Amino acid sequence: MNVLVIGGTGTTGRRVAAGLGEQGADVRVATRSPAAADHVRFDWNDPDTHRPAVAGVDGIYLIAPAGSLDPAPLVRSFLAGAVDAGVRRAVLLSSSALPEDAPGVGALPRVVRATVPEWAILRPSWFMQNFTGDHPVAQGIRTDGEIVTATGDGRVGFVDAADIAAVAVRALLDAAPHDTDHLITGPQALSYADAAAVITDVTGLPVRHGPVEAAEMAERFAATGLPRAYAGMLAALDEDIRHGAEDRVTSTVPDVTGRRARSFAEFVTEHQAAFTARADEGVTHQAREVAGEGTRAGSSGASVAG
Repeated sequence: MNVLVIGGTGTTGRRVAAGLGEQGADVRVATRSPAAADHVRFDWNDPDTHRPAVAGVDGIYLIAPAGSLDPAPLVRSFLAGAVDAGVRRAVLLSSSALPEDAPGVGALPRVVRATVPEWAILRPSWFMQNFTGDHPVAQGIRTDGEIVTATGDGRVGFVDAADIAAVAVRALLDAAPHDTDHLITGPQALSYADAAAVITDVTGLPVRHGPVEAAEMAERFAATGLPRAYAGMLAALDEDIRHGAEDRVTSTVPDVTGRRARSFAEFVTEHQAAFTARADEGVTHQAREVAGEGTRAGSSGASVAG
């Protein structure tokens, strides 16, 4: 199997690339700035890079173009050319926060299903990696000992990016195509207050949840440099969590991979240093990774773009 990993230097992409390599697949990492022998230049905004990137490729791990409000036409054109070049399978990183009829990035699952003969749609919940790295949640923990959200007591099935990648590897390499949507969560749903208590218990650092209203949360996101419309969208996702949108747990990780999903306590134990020092994890939310190479959006697992 020859697989092109778009966003192959990002939070899930680099784990997917590593997992594919461990299974003996030929991996090609798509990046705007190739820096290794297995890298290939790929830029969503430069169609001349598309055909060379997919030459000889059987499958694609797909992360949407960054910053596009309506990426469907571009992705549709790219996938049509890829299928003409011999690609038969695509695995799309989407998000649990995107309803089936969502516009913009939310339209990509429909594009993939209609264009590629074999497919899988990954819909992860919010990433555990949001608590490390450069995500506002992680920054608040390190600087103030506080996680500020507009989620209230709403619970989330936080999931480790490594578990998302493990599902992606199986969807790319299994002999039979999955041809389904995979809703991916960790083994338990936690509120942010619950998560703060776990961090305190494991690390000994006092961490609390600071609930705010959605309007204040939007201002906080905007203050980090995000466009106001995007900041408002992220705050609205917090509001959805408040009302129970992410309060669920699935068995997708063990069902697909044959191993249990990592718990939040296990994740915190493994990454204790990240709660006191700047982590090397990459970036942000679920929403941003769905929306571009190497990052994630929202408090979710993927960028919308978790």
